[in-house]
Amino acid sequence: MFQFTQWLSLTSLSLIIKTHEWVIPTIQSIHIAAIGVVLASVFMIDLRVLGLAGRDQSLLETTGRFFPWLTGALCVLLTTGIFMIIGEPARELLAFSFWLKMFLVAVGTLIASVFQVALKRNESYWEKSLHRWSVKSLAIITFLIWIGIVILGRLIAYDNVWGSWSLSPKA
Repeated sequence: MFQFTQWLSLTSLSLIIKTHEWVIPTIQSIHIAAIGVVLASVFMIDLRVLGLAGRDQSLLETTGRFFPWLTGALCVLLTTGIFMIIGEPARELLAFSFWLKMFLVAVGTLIASVFQVALKRNESYWEKSLHRWSVKSLAIITFLIWIGIVILGRLIAYDNVWGSWSLSPKA
């Protein structure tokens, strides 16, 4: 991994990103705005599942309203994330927080995708299942996953808190 980060940091795109001081803050700002859209979308869907908001809409209507925002924001996160990795490869790729964050992103995205497909296949089943504690628990867990992603994203800058698990260069 060290060799890959060294190679990546010497590519022309990485050098361009690093030498222009406005690039990383701009990419990070877009990334943070996109995570806000993801959190808001997941929060609204979870509130509907929990019966705390949007009860005048069906679950399919709620996900139909917020899932495109969620999908679009995830695409923006992927794009800006790739540029942040290229711009600061050692900071990102050697951080334990980064890999734990990527794992949670994969889990959160998988849960959202499977839920959306399952809901479209059998809307009535899911509408009837909203009172089950297992469905409500899944809503809470998905929201906590996305909160964890935000926290881990911030911890990348402070990855040394993980001690020996962190391979990040010491500041």
